[in-house]
Amino acid sequence: MHQLTLAEIARGLADKKFSSEELTKTLLARIAQLDPQLNSFITLTEDLALEQARAADARRANGETGALLGAPIAHKDLFCTLGVRTSCASKMLDNFKAPYDATVVAKLAAAGAVSLGKTNMDEFAMGSANESSYYGAVKNPWNLEHVPGGSSGGSAAAVAARLLPAATGTDTGGSIRQPAALTNLTGLKPTYGRVSRWGMIAYASSLDQAGPLARTAEDCAILLQGMAGFDPQDSTSIDEPVPDFSANLNGSLQGLRIGVPAEFFSEGLDPRIAELVHNSVKELEKLGAVIKPISLPNMQHAIPAYYVIAPAEASSNLSRFDGVRFGHRCENPKDLTDLYKRSRAEGFGPEVQRRILVGAYALSAGYYDAYYLQAQKIRRLIKNDFMTAFNEVDIILGPTTPNPAWKIGAKNSDPVSAYLEDVYTITANLAGLPGLSMPAGFVDGLPVGVQLLAPYFQEGRLLNVAHQYQLHTDWHTRSPAGF
Repeated sequence: MHQLTLAEIARGLADKKFSSEELTKTLLARIAQLDPQLNSFITLTEDLALEQARAADARRANGETGALLGAPIAHKDLFCTLGVRTSCASKMLDNFKAPYDATVVAKLAAAGAVSLGKTNMDEFAMGSANESSYYGAVKNPWNLEHVPGGSSGGSAAAVAARLLPAATGTDTGGSIRQPAALTNLTGLKPTYGRVSRWGMIAYASSLDQAGPLARTAEDCAILLQGMAGFDPQDSTSIDEPVPDFSANLNGSLQGLRIGVPAEFFSEGLDPRIAELVHNSVKELEKLGAVIKPISLPNMQHAIPAYYVIAPAEASSNLSRFDGVRFGHRCENPKDLTDLYKRSRAEGFGPEVQRRILVGAYALSAGYYDAYYLQAQKIRRLIKNDFMTAFNEVDIILGPTTPNPAWKIGAKNSDPVSAYLEDVYTITANLAGLPGLSMPAGFVDGLPVGVQLLAPYFQEGRLLNVAHQYQLHTDWHTRSPAGF
């Protein structure tokens, strides 16, 4: 049963080939057996999962239907979950049990999804490798010596290893798409505001967006359907109708205009990945798509702009973790200042501290105009580049990452080299656009992804293109040896 996709599970449950309780027990046993190799989970919620599975079986017995009813998933450990540790993979929140459910958690639970637990991640979602977690690095099931990508690496590793069919993630600068590419999954970052951020512990509020990680575009459509929608509790949620994301998966690609930016193939891209991207372009051409060269001239400024804006917002968001109300508190503080200093120094890891310091500096008096304001102006130029491009094309295509997964620890002495792995993904977050990564081949036995970008609220178009591509290729069907 562990090889079944979300869509196949829905059909199996509907046809009474197995029950949600049977499936849940099978996957929990598989996690207990295999996850010690991967470290993809922080918390398992066996009792809650079995309770939800039995409830889903009862709902089906009463005639209720639904693609997610009884389907097992897991949540990245920054979605608040009532009564369950929600740690953000940080010592700061190691003892924190959320007093409420995040909107994403509540919506998926209402749809009947069964939550098996909370997955590992980079601390406070800050990282591209899933190495900054307080609970230890996550390993890539394709090669246990390599990273799975981050920050949603736990969700990606668990799905890639067939521990469960799908999981939630969040994407601030590529943190769904990049691990999807490095573990042979399909990962979707929706339009900013499409999915509620309420109850999702913030890293950078103007960039964070929740989305699905799964093996196929069809499965991502099912999970996104359960997650998306307006939420009055979230001031950044957009009141936009939610279409049936599965309805147009089989639409023709005839005449679809796909733009390929020259800037995506500059120095720094592994030539073997470039070749796989070009192979994907040829495959889509066979399906009727029309390929057009385009330019995104301000892309070169994306990384410096992002690494000013995101840390600035992080320094503000993480100021709430002060050792006073909840989270880690140092032992025997001498006074309030000592409480703040030691609680934060002990609670936050090195990468989080680094970004807080960068952000506080960028926002400080005398530097705000020179750094933060300039970065926001660049952000607008990047958005304008996309708007110009989408006047000419329907979809933009390129590599998801410049390199395949690197060895654990290989970039620890040079954080900037890890930041550069986000070069193709962060522009979508700066502009608020939807983006999807889909499997496109292998380099040295490690997976490679191709990224698709679309205009605002065109997630259905991304899913349609990816699904049609997956009907004519088999990269997404391949699984790592031993799992």
